Amino acid sequence: MNKTIFTGCATAIATPMNADGSINYEEFGRLIDFQIDNGIDGLVICGTTGESATMTDDEHVEVIRYGIKRVNHRVPVIAGAGSNDTAYAVELSKEAEKAGADALLQVTPYYNKASQRGLIKHFTAIADAVSIPNMLYNVPSRTGVNIAVDTYKELAKHPNITAVKEASGNMDTVMQLSAYTDLDIYSGNDDEALCCLALGGKGLISVSSNVVPREKHDEIVLFLDGRHDEALEIQKKLLALDKALFMDVNPIPVKEALNIMGFKAGECRLPLCSMTDEMIAKLRAVMEPLGLVGCVK
Repeated sequence: MNKTIFTGCATAIATPMNADGSINYEEFGRLIDFQIDNGIDGLVICGTTGESATMTDDEHVEVIRYGIKRVNHRVPVIAGAGSNDTAYAVELSKEAEKAGADALLQVTPYYNKASQRGLIKHFTAIADAVSIPNMLYNVPSRTGVNIAVDTYKELAKHPNITAVKEASGNMDTVMQLSAYTDLDIYSGNDDEALCCLALGGKGLISVSSNVVPREKHDEIVLFLDGRHDEALEIQKKLLALDKALFMDVNPIPVKEALNIMGFKAGECRLPLCSMTDEMIAKLRAVMEPLGLVGCVK
């Protein structure tokens, strides 16, 4: 197995919706092409930003299938297949592998949570059931569960567990992962990407790159090429955007940003609702100097 899924920046891609709340596959395809045409290094489909939490089972699988077909091997596709139900995560992972996913993103069980021992059993059961790489996703601010370093060490022994998306914000964890495991580390937070790379990270899984894929690709690749000052200048330039895209619950702001650009991203499904007019005006004010308002025809 080729251990490294991708190097650089992958987009946690949004899922466009029609006015009636159905999935807008035509616009999803246009967004995928926009990403690849602008140099993105990979796509995460049906992650948090893709609103997998409010998709039906059939929709979840169909969005993965459509995305893989549209990408057509141009970049790696990482399919979100995690769940707080291990049996369901296993079946969804099998379906994603069957559809042609290059790798799987596995979030920690949420709400019912799990002990560290339970996390090991959960992720091992999934990894045993497939033959493609699994990327663990640690985002305790959303799930209420944090993967401990010792748990990472144990899981790293599995040949199908090869990477982690670290969104805990804990750079000590990133440092220990780099020192004590051979897992590929990807930052799950745009504003911490360069810190993660400095500690041995392979790249970024980005929300902001939905909007600025070329710039985010350049930021990460420049840093990995040793051109740290140039990468830092890009991160400084995009910092206000990175922050603005989290002024409300993700993916509400990024879908609004895509609408402002000229995409037909639509709104999020409930319980996520649109931002206030005041917040939209603030987002637009951040996007305007970057030339992003109405930039897509």
